[in-house]
Order: sequence, then structure tokens, then C-alpha cells
Amino acid sequence: MGISVHLHRVFQKYCGNLETIEAKGSTVQECLRNILILYPELEKAIFFAEGKLHPLIEVYVNSSSAYPDALKKEVNDGDKIHIIHTLAGG
Repeated sequence: MGISVHLHRVFQKYCGNLETIEAKGSTVQECLRNILILYPELEKAIFFAEGKLHPLIEVYVNSSSAYPDALKKEVNDGDKIHIIHTLAGG
């Protein structure tokens, strides 16, 4: 079954306009690493430094915020991860 990773519209252009990608892993980080193997261009949109999420990225697991340690959040088969790009500016 795997974990469904739902991508905000801004990220879809980096992975063939896919809205959802199936991934495997036991944490959010493992699932994202799995996806980045297939879609390496996505890395520069989500991460700003090695292993650090961009400050405007929000991660939700099964509709609950994964903050503050989003990458360490454990996931199970059938879970849904949502990668959201927040708005900034004023």
C-alpha cells in the first residue's frame, strides 16, 4: 500500500505534474528521500540546506501538523503526508 505524499501545486512541476506520489518509509524523511530519488529537482524546492526543510514548507500527516520535527515524524502504511507551501509577504 505505501504512504501517499500529496504535493502542493507549486511542487507538482518538479515531478511530472503529479499531485500524489506513493512512497515507502517509516518517517516523513525516509518517504521524501524515496521520492527525491525519482524526482531530484523537487529537492531544491523543499529543502534549503542539507536535511533542512525550507522555512515556508509545512508538513501534515493525516491532517495533523508534523511540527516541530516534521522529518522525524513516524508514518505507517496507508498514511497521508501533505507537503504544503505557505504564503509569505505582507
